[in-house]
Amino acid sequence: MTVLTTAEQLLAAPEGVVLLDVRWALGDPHGRERHLAGHLPGAVFVDLETELAAPPSAAEGRHPLPSLQALQSAARRWGVRDGSRVVVHDATGGLAAARAWWLLRWGGLADVTILDGGLAAWTAAGGRLDAGPVVPEPGDVTLRGGGMPVLTAEEAAALPASGGVLLDARAAERFRGEVEPVDPRAGHVPGAVSAPTTGNLDTDGRFRAAAALSERFAALGVHPGTTVGVYCGSGVTAAHEVAALAEVGIQAALWPGSWSQWSADPTRPVVTGP
Repeated sequence: MTVLTTAEQLLAAPEGVVLLDVRWALGDPHGRERHLAGHLPGAVFVDLETELAAPPSAAEGRHPLPSLQALQSAARRWGVRDGSRVVVHDATGGLAAARAWWLLRWGGLADVTILDGGLAAWTAAGGRLDAGPVVPEPGDVTLRGGGMPVLTAEEAAALPASGGVLLDARAAERFRGEVEPVDPRAGHVPGAVSAPTTGNLDTDGRFRAAAALSERFAALGVHPGTTVGVYCGSGVTAAHEVAALAEVGIQAALWPGSWSQWSADPTRPVVTGP
């Protein structure tokens, strides 16, 4: 699976590419304004909260997966057609854009990649930025689903005891239960392994080299052939970890409800500490 596109590759062959701008961060509602102020030429803004997630609930978490029909309708609004080449990006190392990458792959679209380094890499490579809204010609993509593996809460929780690895992609202090800025309880799922998503990136916001990623995941107990599940707070940055694993040839399943779903149920056990 090809996961990444470099800015240089995109500059060399921009024809026919559907560019999706997924600027979003927890607690920052200004992605659309940032997009309007400056974006890759032709890039369409994607609203993570409304287009890449269903409405939140205690039962399903803060960012449940949208229905396949809702995702298909959104993708058509973005101008995605059957056979389109799609490149997703943001300004935070792919931490938000990976959600769009994962969802479109899950929907069954084959040619979807993340712009490595995002907006900063594009401008550093000499790419220009345009301002104002982008309204593309509607697409006709048909999404059939089943393109990426998904875990339920019960399946994710059972992984460690069955010989698999359950990675927690949140910041280490949230894993340890020292802080919890948004969800009902602090801590982590019993048996989970702390693997903060930021560890996938170099200091310039690009994905680390494949050899470094392989070494990182091996130290966490993940090797080729390992059954792997990933969660985070609400299934957003966990998609980035799935992408990093895919970059080194390891398939991982995403638990969409993640900690926001688990912690909302007082009957589920919670562990704190390292």
